[in-house]
Amino acid sequence: MLPVNILMVDDQPAKLLSYEVILGGLGEKLLKAHSAREALEHLLRSEIAVILVDVCMPEQDGFELVSMIREHPRYKNIAIIFVSAVMMAEPDRLRGYAAGAVDYVSVPIVPDVLRAKVKVFADLYRNARELERLNTDLEIRVRERTMELEASAAELRRLNEELEERIEERTRERETALAQLFEAQKLDTIGQLTGGVAHDFNNLLMAILGSLNILKKRLPEDGKSERLVENAIQAAERGAALTQRLLAFARRQELKPQAVDFLELYQSIEQLLSRALGPGVDIRKQIQASLPKVLVDRNQLELALLNLFVNARDAMVGGGTLVLAGQAAEGELPGSLKPGRYVQISVSDNGEGMDVATAARAAEPFFTTKGQGKGTGLGLSMVHGLAAQSGGTMSLSSAVGEGTTVALWLPVAPEAAVESSMPHSIEPDVPDVEHPLKVLVVDDDFLVSMGTSAMLEDLGHSTVEAPSAASALEILESGQVFDLVITDQAMPGMTGAELARLIFSSYPGLPVILASGYSELPECDGLELLLRMVKPFTQEELKVTIARALAHQGMAA
Repeated sequence: MLPVNILMVDDQPAKLLSYEVILGGLGEKLLKAHSAREALEHLLRSEIAVILVDVCMPEQDGFELVSMIREHPRYKNIAIIFVSAVMMAEPDRLRGYAAGAVDYVSVPIVPDVLRAKVKVFADLYRNARELERLNTDLEIRVRERTMELEASAAELRRLNEELEERIEERTRERETALAQLFEAQKLDTIGQLTGGVAHDFNNLLMAILGSLNILKKRLPEDGKSERLVENAIQAAERGAALTQRLLAFARRQELKPQAVDFLELYQSIEQLLSRALGPGVDIRKQIQASLPKVLVDRNQLELALLNLFVNARDAMVGGGTLVLAGQAAEGELPGSLKPGRYVQISVSDNGEGMDVATAARAAEPFFTTKGQGKGTGLGLSMVHGLAAQSGGTMSLSSAVGEGTTVALWLPVAPEAAVESSMPHSIEPDVPDVEHPLKVLVVDDDFLVSMGTSAMLEDLGHSTVEAPSAASALEILESGQVFDLVITDQAMPGMTGAELARLIFSSYPGLPVILASGYSELPECDGLELLLRMVKPFTQEELKVTIARALAHQGMAA
């Protein structure tokens, strides 16, 4: 506890000494003044807590001194105690209180009383100063806290604004992602439906083409009948080509991926593409040097390029500029791609472009803006399906009046695929089968089974038909001996691949040919060399595949 200043004012030194003795035990700092002038000097120099004033002094009495002190605002709260042996009547006391005194001590002084009164006012002064200090500290802290709160409020407003912006951005991203997901789900659903329809359609075309080809061979020499049959065959073949595009969109076509040098591929078909575009289109090539090879079906990529070039030509009425670009994909990849190395191939035109609604539907099968008879609407669908089935993706960006860019991301071919794509020795011609065979035909579609049997019988072979894989196994277990099994892939209960695996294990050496409306053969050990035919197949394709099966029985098994 810090001591405070006690000022004792009296013209008699003995009395001052007595005050000093009495108050010495309080631990406060005692200041002595022999006159009013000295008292005022102490007031100017020091902070005074309590003043003891003698009422009767020669120059100025105590009342005058106290009045002077109280006139100054700085000293209005100092505790002043009158000490007097005279003028203790009630009017005198009232005069002293009016002048500004807070208490009276009469002489003779009772030491304990004086000490008690001085201590009370000293403690009050000390507490008042402490309270002032605390108030000052509190005000400072309040100001500081207010400033912190204002800064926090400003920071909170800023964070709220940033949060609102981020929420808006995330909402936009979510809406975009949901829209993309919806489109992907829609295309996937359409793809599944399309693939199923194409599979069933291929079975129908299989029966139609097989029957027409056999009928053509048996017709008498009649030019009109031959033309009619030939027209029917060509129509069925066009239907088969259409289903191949549908299967490409549905990602169920049979692909033969290999390491492809894109620059070399483009150079090999550059003249064909130029002729397809016509003289009004200027082709600009921007293919990166030493572009990594891509893992893709070469023939399907050529067809995809042709489709993109034709689309670009049709979008540039009266001619324009087409830019073909190829570069290693760098930076952020489209969200649908797995991490890895990719090559980006793009075809850009400066044609009419598409609005948002048209661009969103551009990859849907049969959607076209070219008008009646000018397109099937399957070009971009096929390109999209090829990219997805190859492990990549396709993107389309377009704006009305600014043109369109279609980009393909295709995976870079691994070293093993690059090595396997090197030229190998050419397989020698397979000789025709010279003796009749007994063939087990397995297919759950009666029309396909009957058409396949008709083509085999026309080639001189005999057939036994089985409507399911289970029936085929029962026929084999009955003891009948066959030279060959031709089975469909997609059958209820057991697939053709599963049937082939059982045949290879139970009847070694019996070759099996798998026929399918689309490729869904699982990657299983023992089936890599399984001979396959894609429906609809011709009698000539059937004949060649049978010869290969018999010539490579060991490989097929």
